[in-house]
Amino acid sequence: MNQNTSLPKTGTQIHNLRELEHDPYHAQRKFKEPMACPGCGAIYQGGRWQWGQATAGADQHRCPACQRIHDRCPAGFLTISGDFLAGHRDDIHHLIRNVEQREKSEHALKRIIDMEEQADGALLVTFTDPHLARATGEALHGACKGDLDFHYQEGEFLLRVTWTR
Repeated sequence: MNQNTSLPKTGTQIHNLRELEHDPYHAQRKFKEPMACPGCGAIYQGGRWQWGQATAGADQHRCPACQRIHDRCPAGFLTISGDFLAGHRDDIHHLIRNVEQREKSEHALKRIIDMEEQADGALLVTFTDPHLARATGEALHGACKGDLDFHYQEGEFLLRVTWTR
């Protein structure tokens, strides 16, 4: 497994992608609580977006994940390629969706934006959160082996993950 040297080394996970690099989709200010996202139903409470029931009269504001999806501006990319993909496409799709469901249940802003088949046979998965891209790549590598690589672009809140077998 290759890791770009610009990634912080914290075991097998990135806990904070460069604390100094701010995600432009996360608000610079705290919202008035309670706040509800009209797109996904997440609520802003206790200083963060989470799943729950919005109270009557809660203000409406699109959450950062829904805004990224609306703008089609991913924070993470996972490119899956190689001969293994062709024979195991359904299993790989299920694995990706299972990782998303697990992460999304705890973290309302971690979601898949899109899974699109590329002309060369590769699968490109885009995410609202770079940590979800990394977790999905690591799950794929753990289940299927292969070659896993991470590329974090200095100065951006963006992670590119590639997996090949």
